[in-house]
Amino acid sequence: MEFIDLKKQYDLIKNEVNSNINRVFEHGKFIMGPEINELENRLSNYVGTKYAITCSSGTDALLLPLMAKEIGPGDAVITVSFTFVSTAEVISLLGATPVFTDICPKCFNISTKEINASIELARKKGLRPKAIIPVDLFGQPANYDEINKIAKENDMWVLEDLAQAFGASQNNIKTGNFGLVGATSFFPAKPLGCYGDGGAIFTNNDDLAEKIKSIRVHGKGSDKYDNVRIGINGRLDTIQAAILLAKLDIFDSEIKSRNDKALIYNNLLSEVLKTPFVRPSNISAWAQYSVLAKNSNQRSKLQSILKKNNIPSAIYYPTPLHLQTAYKYLNQKEGSLPISEDISKRIFSLPMHPYLEKKEISIVSNVIYEALIKN
Repeated sequence: MEFIDLKKQYDLIKNEVNSNINRVFEHGKFIMGPEINELENRLSNYVGTKYAITCSSGTDALLLPLMAKEIGPGDAVITVSFTFVSTAEVISLLGATPVFTDICPKCFNISTKEINASIELARKKGLRPKAIIPVDLFGQPANYDEINKIAKENDMWVLEDLAQAFGASQNNIKTGNFGLVGATSFFPAKPLGCYGDGGAIFTNNDDLAEKIKSIRVHGKGSDKYDNVRIGINGRLDTIQAAILLAKLDIFDSEIKSRNDKALIYNNLLSEVLKTPFVRPSNISAWAQYSVLAKNSNQRSKLQSILKKNNIPSAIYYPTPLHLQTAYKYLNQKEGSLPISEDISKRIFSLPMHPYLEKKEISIVSNVIYEALIKN
């Protein structure tokens, strides 16, 4: 059993993927080839934003907007500690300060009740609160009505980290629309993934889009030797765009399938584990299917039993960022974010992908059920 089965997906679209890649070999435009423009047009149409700007990774998709908005030393960016490091890493790379905020105990997204306290903490430290980066964790959009309200009241802007939630929606609006700018990842394991690294940025802001496109290519102006600002090499490879074009053709059906699989899991596991909560306004992209054990010991035992039955599992995330070595300088010590710390000790994820079979979900659920009932 695979945790994420990319082989099954490839077998389904092999001809389209290979044909698209061969087309790139034939025209030979491996950097910023025609597939880049085609993909960006399809992505913007899919999400419903004026601009979709592809880039080299999900990390750069977060970094580029921060650079375009000139985030730097003395600035504070409010975000979560219960996430992958790239969310906070990009803030630190620019010399700004991440201010970690606790999460909602039900949906694991940033707690809107705690954001104002984090803004005040930043101000007490002499920092300028500039932006909020909510993370659409495990595929579910955060509470953007409240987040945007808080941002507006404090003259801040929102960068939506939808790396795990491309294809998800809130109130029938696709992720990527909920801030001044949205950033996603096309890492292979993501809901829409390429066969390497890749990402995309979404916005309706003309000025911001122009700056991001420039920064993506070394701060390019009118030509490649007219550098009007400091930039990076942040382009998406043409071959990866070709692969994503093939995957987009089946993406909606895959999102539906992920939701079907999650419902089966919920029905089979809700009596013995805390299954994922999805807010009624949301449709999740189900990047992961994550459940909560009672404590770390129970989690360890369950993962061990699953492994003995050749069933993979994973922990997202075992240590919140504020407790990791790189962020000790922030002095947000153990106990400062109690929900994040508690969830990290109990959470674990089960196999989830569009081609997971019902009988496989039954096997996983039966192993867990028997382990818990017997104990």
